[in-house]
Amino acid sequence: MHLALLTTDNISELLLKILEFTQSRQKVLIENIKKIYCFDFVPKDLAVDEFCCQMSGAIVEHLRSQRLLFSDTENIKFGSGGSFEAIPSVDTYAEELLEEDKDEYLRLQIDKLLENSLNQRIAAELLRQRQGIVPIFE
Repeated sequence: MHLALLTTDNISELLLKILEFTQSRQKVLIENIKKIYCFDFVPKDLAVDEFCCQMSGAIVEHLRSQRLLFSDTENIKFGSGGSFEAIPSVDTYAEELLEEDKDEYLRLQIDKLLENSLNQRIAAELLRQRQGIVPIFE
């Protein structure tokens, strides 16, 4: 199910963006774990701080004018019809850890997954309460 089809208002649209972002990030982080022993693998992550800034700006605009305004950044691109893309970039800290200490690297990836999962669950619960539904994730 495409999450953008569930949008009915500004806050729901914002929550859906958070769900889409956390789904994309989950895939990137899982790939980081799956490829831990692959030669020349470079771990990546999504630009969480950029995304948070964009969402904060959208909330400010919503409070000011009752509309959402999303603008592109280097790693976050918003398209027509409510679509957006989060472009993975090299995680240099994780890359260093991967070379130095695979156990610490795994802990870092697991911590990121747990944080991401919590953010996803909170957004899903808020959306469920707002719309009376629970989105189905692919």
